[in-house]
Amino acid sequence: MTADLASAAGLPAQAAGPRWTSEVRRDDEALAALAAEWDDLAARCRAATSFQSAAWQASWWRSYGRPGALVVVLVRRDGLLVGAGAFRRRASLLGRLSGGLTGLGGALIDFTDVLLDDDCAARAAAELAAALPLSRPWHSLELREVHPDAAAQQLFEHWRGVRHRLPDSLCQYLPAVPMEELLKRLPGRTAQRSRVKLRRIAESGVEFRSTPAEEVPEAVAGLLRLHFLQWQQRGVTPEHRSERFARHLTESTTGLVAAGRAAVHQYWLDGELVAVNLLLLSPAFGGLYLYGAHPALRERLDIAGLLFGAALDEVVEAGIPVLSLLRGQEPYKQRWRPDALANQRLLLGPGRLAPAVAVLLLAARARRAAVELLRARLPRVKEALAARRRS
Repeated sequence: MTADLASAAGLPAQAAGPRWTSEVRRDDEALAALAAEWDDLAARCRAATSFQSAAWQASWWRSYGRPGALVVVLVRRDGLLVGAGAFRRRASLLGRLSGGLTGLGGALIDFTDVLLDDDCAARAAAELAAALPLSRPWHSLELREVHPDAAAQQLFEHWRGVRHRLPDSLCQYLPAVPMEELLKRLPGRTAQRSRVKLRRIAESGVEFRSTPAEEVPEAVAGLLRLHFLQWQQRGVTPEHRSERFARHLTESTTGLVAAGRAAVHQYWLDGELVAVNLLLLSPAFGGLYLYGAHPALRERLDIAGLLFGAALDEVVEAGIPVLSLLRGQEPYKQRWRPDALANQRLLLGPGRLAPAVAVLLLAARARRAAVELLRARLPRVKEALAARRRS
């Protein structure tokens, strides 16, 4: 019954329900064109990290994307964007027939996710799941590095086809509290040594500066230069030396800092830039993404204490509850007794029969078994080599 007929009959008018629509875009400029809407939705999705911002995703696609491989799925309620996911088709000799989708970011991203409006997340997740272009048996979606509390977990729950959840990389976290409170987590002697190191930092004359957006390109150039210096004797990650990584990091970080989604900390001593740290900021946690420090500074001061101190101050002031050390189990992280939580790997496929998902599942399990075998045997190999050197 229409509102006019209801009024004529003396009945209360019934409000029309929201209108839900979905769209799949495959044009390479989709992320750039959607930037304003995308970030507006990200601000309404508490699970969103800096990696889900328009600045990061559009920049990554421009630097690393393969033309014609972008797939952006959008869900709107009464015209408002309430669900979104950006994916890429895997390279294959079969082209579009391969149907294999994965998230953006590759090895450069610590958290993959979709965006869901917190006010209607369950329905938006259901609509997003229904809109995923996964209809053939050879289709699949693989999302790596998904946080246990990510919005993508709701997408997983609403998927009606084949689905699997596997463990992925281990991430580590610290409570965002003042440094003195953080030191209480450490054993007595370790805490005391840390206090001595912090006093040395305070007395060293190192000057701290937080970088405004217009100065980010120069600061990132300094970060990469120092990053190369600190790793030159130990082997820097090859991709970190590439022009496309420098271009992506500069472009994305400039946008993130302008939006309050990141902070670039610079450290100066006697007029010389000696360290730079990139801190990612999101409602749920801040993340220590990449830093560079001059080797000579490392000989004088505790670099971890220097960077952690400013990072803690930043996240505490912003009201962010957790400082994430992101992926990796480097020794300098272990000293702080962080809490560990594994990311997850989500696999989705259509119907009850999804050969592509079965192949991905077998490959993932085989890789994990190989990693576990290596972890078990590596200490023994090291011991054998050490014994051989001693003999």
